[in-house]
Amino acid sequence: MSSYAARSVIGGLMLAVTSLTIAPPSAAQAPTRTLGLAQYLDMESVSDPQISPDGTQIVYTRGWIDKVNDRRESSLWIMNSDGTRNRQLVDGSGARWSPDGSRILYVALGEPSGAQVFVRWMDAEGATTQVTRLGNGPSNVSWSPDGKWIAFASRVDDDAEFAGVALPAKPPGAKWTGDPKVVERASWHRDRVGYTDTGWTHLFTVPADGGTARQLTDGNWNHNGVAWSPDSRELYFTSYRANDWDRPANWKESEVYAVSVGDRAIRRLTNRRGPDGSPVPSPDGRLIAYIAGDEHRDTYRNSKIWVMNRDGSSPRLISGDYDRQSGDLQWAPDGSGLYFSVSREGYESLHFASLKGGVTQLTDGKQMLGLSSFATNGVAVGTIASAYEPGDIYRFTLANPKAVTRLTSVNDDVLAGVKLGDVEEIWYPSTDGFRIQGWIVKPPDFDPSKKYPLMLSIHGGPHGMYNGTFNYAFQEHATNGYVTLYTNPRGSTGYGTKFANAINHDYPGADFPDLMTGVDSMIARGYIDADNLFVYGCSGGGILTTYIVGNTTRFRAASANCAIVNWMSAMGTSDAISYTDTFDKPFWEDPKEWMDRSSIFYVGNVKTPTMLMTGEKDIRTPMGQAEEYYQALQYVGVPTVLIRYQNEWHGTTSQPSNFLRTQLYLRKWFEKFGTQQRKPVS
Repeated sequence: MSSYAARSVIGGLMLAVTSLTIAPPSAAQAPTRTLGLAQYLDMESVSDPQISPDGTQIVYTRGWIDKVNDRRESSLWIMNSDGTRNRQLVDGSGARWSPDGSRILYVALGEPSGAQVFVRWMDAEGATTQVTRLGNGPSNVSWSPDGKWIAFASRVDDDAEFAGVALPAKPPGAKWTGDPKVVERASWHRDRVGYTDTGWTHLFTVPADGGTARQLTDGNWNHNGVAWSPDSRELYFTSYRANDWDRPANWKESEVYAVSVGDRAIRRLTNRRGPDGSPVPSPDGRLIAYIAGDEHRDTYRNSKIWVMNRDGSSPRLISGDYDRQSGDLQWAPDGSGLYFSVSREGYESLHFASLKGGVTQLTDGKQMLGLSSFATNGVAVGTIASAYEPGDIYRFTLANPKAVTRLTSVNDDVLAGVKLGDVEEIWYPSTDGFRIQGWIVKPPDFDPSKKYPLMLSIHGGPHGMYNGTFNYAFQEHATNGYVTLYTNPRGSTGYGTKFANAINHDYPGADFPDLMTGVDSMIARGYIDADNLFVYGCSGGGILTTYIVGNTTRFRAASANCAIVNWMSAMGTSDAISYTDTFDKPFWEDPKEWMDRSSIFYVGNVKTPTMLMTGEKDIRTPMGQAEEYYQALQYVGVPTVLIRYQNEWHGTTSQPSNFLRTQLYLRKWFEKFGTQQRKPVS
């Protein structure tokens, strides 16, 4: 039974827990009410702030919920760089300033259908032009440095080679069944997309003032990422243009290429085993920075930051032994290095990688700070979220990024007068010498002399990271009298490669003691009702939930959401086919490890009432996985219910109303089997 048999007995482990209660900010008005579920529909978001080249204006994406049509919408807003004159500009998202600051490009719905690229002049007239008319939407849209062109990636449809057979002639007026879908590639579908094997992603340019889009790349390969050379003559991108690209041994392979805008000649710049990608040219065009990793079969490894000459020569590592995941690189204006934001130890901070070598952390604090853009004068903008603030736009300078100025307050109206639950950060020891970080969200009227039911929430991935910032779901559960514990067990990112890869060939299982030790630490505090412990999670969290109920009976009830329970059947139906590489051998050669890590084989141990929730369109953790587990639980007589979410891919909360349902179904199930006298969920 994998690592569980050796690690299940943890009650005797000495717990030395360190904690920090993150104090809420002083409110402008005294709290008079608690957070309600319906208020979720009034919450807004801000993202992707882009400062104009001269540093005077900021355009950003503002999102909200369309309550009538049950969907999330967004539009572009603009304000002065000091936050004044904040106003809606146009529907759309993904705005980027032209190099001279006279225009913006953005993506919005257009003709003939779907997402299209638009350009708006930023003068008093505000003339707007739709510059593409694509059958498939654009991505990675960017200006050429001379402002004359716009580059983007888009999918080009293609028929399967085996498609099409000649049927006998139809009788007059016959209505025959349509042609079948012919699948030929190993990776042929993807969650939230559907079929992905009937075309290829290619790079295009289009005149910035409108015209015909011109395809630059060719062949039966996908091309991702768009980065212009400073002289506007080349585009850099990531691909793996090899005949055997679709073989399992090459699923993690990628290289950096350049394509000439003039004659469409393509040249390969990197040539090594392992993933190379995300190229970003230096301001003077002499160097190209990129993210690279070595070939491996581990579950997880952090990549490194490299630079090379424009022609691909002299590749060299500049991030040294820095062991955190790096991305979204942006060159310093003087070309001395690169700025990037890093999620580490539950928060996000700004870092700088110098060309001389080494990485310096520039900001800290209990927050998620994401750098978005900066002007030529070094004035930068980004987003910051913290325990009691869902996220807003802030301004700072690259010279002094710790001195920030808040520019928006998009949810202050919704949260005004609301008493939130305290958020407490904790660290505790687990087995094998690991220290685990987590957070506790307490009810707004918390009384340490009382006993509260506990929800253990497990994040997905498994290579993901919970953070210590505002979480509406946990705060709303707290309003209803629950204490929520959420942690980053081994396998989580943000703590280095060794920590993230500690579940290699042992997931789920190796991370189990980290979760159970966290529950033990909560009970030791004295305010948790040990008879009312509940557990839930989605995706990787759902997988762990099914493993937990198959290996312990300490929880009163559980909800395993969007889970995989049988790795053998999942690898034939899920879009996560590359996860096969995390097993030592294919299951047809040796099924032992596959069975050991599949919760379906522990169903005979389950005593815990277990609810299952999955989206009916889910391809990542397909509905069949929930059905397998549901029917097995029914067979052995364990109380269970299967919630099949409409209009949901992977997850249960992408539709606003489904977020509300998820909150309510969780508490309804837990309160059905809990022993505390609580108001029933209707």
